[in-house]
Amino acid sequence: MLQTNLTHIITENDLQATLEENDNVMVTCGRMGPMCIPVYDIMENLERKYQDVAFRDMAFDSAIADVVKGLPDARQLRSLPFVVYYKNGEVTKVTGGIQSKQQVKQNLDELRQR
Repeated sequence: MLQTNLTHIITENDLQATLEENDNVMVTCGRMGPMCIPVYDIMENLERKYQDVAFRDMAFDSAIADVVKGLPDARQLRSLPFVVYYKNGEVTKVTGGIQSKQQVKQNLDELRQR
């Protein structure tokens, strides 16, 4: 399990419930490493500002991560973390690698406007 203050997605039921209960979802699939930790920190800092977005994390080496790794847009990614943005249960964007707070905010703003 990841050592973050985010809500963890551990099972397929967790993911399904998150998608059913929230219109806007950001899931970061990664490890506790130098490329992922800054993204988790950004998510934790933005939770209060983006209260209409469900921020979740998922361990890259867990079985549930296959859901993210198998997405068509994720297959070509080569850098962790994989970040998936969902709107009404549908994937709207997939990114890979370290991201700045500005990049995450831009992706979240685009998600919310859809």
